[in-house]
Amino acid sequence: MRQILFQIPLDQPLDLGSLGKVYLFGVGLLLLLWSALGIWLLVSRIRQKTAFNIEDVWSVGRWIVGAVLILAAPQLGAWLRVNGSEPFKEGLPIFGYGFMLFVAVAVGGWWAALRAQREHLSSDRIWDLAFCLFISGIAGARLFYLIEYRDRVFQDVTTVPQFVVTVLNLSSGGIVLYGGLIAAAVAFFVYCGVNRIRPLAMLDIITPSIFLGIGFGRIGCFLNGCCYGGPSDLPWAVSFPRDSATFGALVEKKLLSPAAACTPPLHPTQLYSAIDGFVIAALTAWYFSRRRRNGEVFAIGLFIYPITRFLIEFIRNDEPGLLGPKLTIAQWISIGMFAIALGYMTWLSRRPAVREPICSLPDPKSDSAGSGVVRAQPVR
Repeated sequence: MRQILFQIPLDQPLDLGSLGKVYLFGVGLLLLLWSALGIWLLVSRIRQKTAFNIEDVWSVGRWIVGAVLILAAPQLGAWLRVNGSEPFKEGLPIFGYGFMLFVAVAVGGWWAALRAQREHLSSDRIWDLAFCLFISGIAGARLFYLIEYRDRVFQDVTTVPQFVVTVLNLSSGGIVLYGGLIAAAVAFFVYCGVNRIRPLAMLDIITPSIFLGIGFGRIGCFLNGCCYGGPSDLPWAVSFPRDSATFGALVEKKLLSPAAACTPPLHPTQLYSAIDGFVIAALTAWYFSRRRRNGEVFAIGLFIYPITRFLIEFIRNDEPGLLGPKLTIAQWISIGMFAIALGYMTWLSRRPAVREPICSLPDPKSDSAGSGVVRAQPVR
């Protein structure tokens, strides 16, 4: 229920209490730490006693860009203080939802990298894929939201600059998980095709991390106040404050008076969904070493998630039902996903019970030469 966790001052000193005040940006503490990191990396590179290459040039370039951004931050902070929107006037806001997305990518990527190394795949492949999935997932989730709620989102938009700002404004929420999953799926298969990686084997590696990320992301939804539930009298029901996205949405729907102090007690469906994600992550991670063939770990997630999402949608209250029985869009997609899962599991069960190596060619980034093309072994 905190859309903004804290704010980082860009042009003002940070008050450390009894330790005094210190500037983070400009010629301050952050530049000192950044310079120390650059010196350490340079010394480590020189000790390798090998010729500098193009990767070193890129590393130096990235360090210079970082230093320039640190030095320029106070000027940006001063400009935002005068011209920026309210959340940016006191510094760089760290939004709860964005922070949880960062945690999801970082922890999920690290967890997937551990499994990748067990399969003789370089962890760099996981981080490259994580970047692709993150960018495509956010873009797809936002696009799905803009299409689904276009009448409401673009109601007061009359100019091109307003359109651009509206499209890019994620600070107030506005993404749909299923849209992100669809876009990320397309990016995933493109990445695997370009890098000669067997998709089913890679899916097994990243599936637990996907659901771990969903769990953290739903905690971000709770902090933001989106994806809220219907009225509840359960002991753990939650009332959202006036400045939350939930309060504004209920007022907009005329379900709550603008003069109310807070929302009525609601189902914390965001936390239900977070627990759901964490449980599926644990289950698929447990099954990873027990899988008989590539693709089985993904099959478990693909089978369970649409069922739990379909059920949770019954107590969510943030989107209307559509068509015949008035199911939500997410429920209709869940039905489609469940049908796909049944077909996929039937097809998978007819494949030989062997786990093929993840790479069809040796992975040049792997520390184990030639490990990507070892002969597949039957699993009993």
